[in-house]
Amino acid sequence: MLPNGAIDVSHVYKRFHADKRRALLRDQIQILRNRVVRQTRPKWRWVLRDIDFKVEAGEAVGLIGTNGSGKSTLLKMLNQIMFPYAGHIDVGGRIGALIEVRSGIHPDLSGRENTFLYGSLLGLPRREVAARFDEIVEFAELTDSIDRQVKFYSSGMQMRLGFAIAAFLEPEVLLVDEVLAVGDAPFQQKCLERMRQVLEAGTTLVLVTHDLTAFEATTQRGIWLKDGVVAMDAPIRQTLSAYRDFIETYAVSSAADSGPVRITKVAVSAAEGGHVRADAPVAVRLVVDCDEAVDANLYLGISEGAATPVFTVSDEAHLPVGESRIDCRLEQLPLARGRYALWGGVYTTSGKSLAEWRPLLTFDVSGAELGSAPRAVARLAPIVIGARWEHS
Repeated sequence: MLPNGAIDVSHVYKRFHADKRRALLRDQIQILRNRVVRQTRPKWRWVLRDIDFKVEAGEAVGLIGTNGSGKSTLLKMLNQIMFPYAGHIDVGGRIGALIEVRSGIHPDLSGRENTFLYGSLLGLPRREVAARFDEIVEFAELTDSIDRQVKFYSSGMQMRLGFAIAAFLEPEVLLVDEVLAVGDAPFQQKCLERMRQVLEAGTTLVLVTHDLTAFEATTQRGIWLKDGVVAMDAPIRQTLSAYRDFIETYAVSSAADSGPVRITKVAVSAAEGGHVRADAPVAVRLVVDCDEAVDANLYLGISEGAATPVFTVSDEAHLPVGESRIDCRLEQLPLARGRYALWGGVYTTSGKSLAEWRPLLTFDVSGAELGSAPRAVARLAPIVIGARWEHS
């Protein structure tokens, strides 16, 4: 018997029937061709394979991975909406889940009725739900709409109600999927703050989101699912570093440059030699090949796994026909230790693209760590700057 809030996932496999073929003539012809050459198509599609991990009561875990990696399927099995083909899943205590916008919410019932229904499904007495009802309504910002049928709510209102019910009825385990993306920025911040509060109260959290900063702000541990298997299970910063490295490496390898201006060679090095270090000068060298002479704006940026850079620099340049070399020196690299991607793009002075904004290469930075700041503060990094303090 697991203690309340603990999770045990033991060698879990999950499969689905392979996608059915469309009833189109060209598809039927292809089926006949396959029969002629005796080709067989797989009957099953494996979504999760040998997933094995344990979560302690009160722990905050993020499930990380690209679309189709099995994160939502695993979350649904934790909530017993689905069941594994093989293996065993055990969750101790009450489970509060927000896996879809309408998860646990009946559209023909009012917000008030849904709140009490959800509470009864969690096994809570009606008086306990009533004691928390006003907090739920206030948090969901539905004071004027709580007695309307949920089917008349917008998707954002439904999400706010679902999250408020799941978070305020104090389950031992809280499962949250990507649905937070439906809410606006202020409500997302309220949700993150509420998740931190339930963690402090001892609730176990399993979070799925594509907002990597939300992982750093909320979770302690990251489980990276890749092609249905656990690629890494480690402290959140370590897992995110490996995942960002995977994203950046894939983006660099798949990026194409076929415009009138092409960045053909890129190098990043320490300006004084040796490894690239935080808080030290860095040299970037580009070789640009132009089909015709042009006055252009050159942009460079450094990213941590997304097209939105941590910072950018730019320069106006006259680019002649053929190859030319461009050198850029950053006098002080304000980054913490880790792996980053250099992005670049070339545009006319009027803003027309000559070389699309794309990742050029990945590089490592040695030096200081981010330190031991609280997760809510550390997630605002990776910029690290010197400061002078005075106390009086």
